[in-house]
Amino acid sequence: MNINVICIGKVKEKYINDGIAEFSKRMQAFGKLSIIELKEFGNDFERELSIKKEAESILATLEKKKGFNILLDIGGKNFSSEEMSQKMEEITVKGFSTINFIIGGSYGVSDDIRKVSNLSLSFSKMTFPHQLMRLILMEQIYRWFSIINNIKYHK
Repeated sequence: MNINVICIGKVKEKYINDGIAEFSKRMQAFGKLSIIELKEFGNDFERELSIKKEAESILATLEKKKGFNILLDIGGKNFSSEEMSQKMEEITVKGFSTINFIIGGSYGVSDDIRKVSNLSLSFSKMTFPHQLMRLILMEQIYRWFSIINNIKYHK
């Protein structure tokens, strides 16, 4: 299994990077996990241009990393951890060996990204900082694989 976390921008806080590194290490038991950081174009004066440029880089990356695309989106579908672990199993049963998780920039993503996404996933109606969301996603990916593989971590 190949898991790609495609995200805009870099994580600056050490404690978040430490958490991401820990879950990346734990994920080695289940497959290959890659974090692909793309340039953030955030500019308050040109929001639409920023979204467009970030979308272009996300789309170019998805073209190279063909797989099942899951967009993290506040307007997406909510799942429990158990439901999402079942969804991950379904994705692999359908023949996908690569899953791409997409975290857009601070202004969101374009409709072009929504169109290429196979699933739009919401963790909450609340807004989280993108850097923190990356850590939360990493923990949940590890949790989903722990559930699938009957590992005690989930309890």
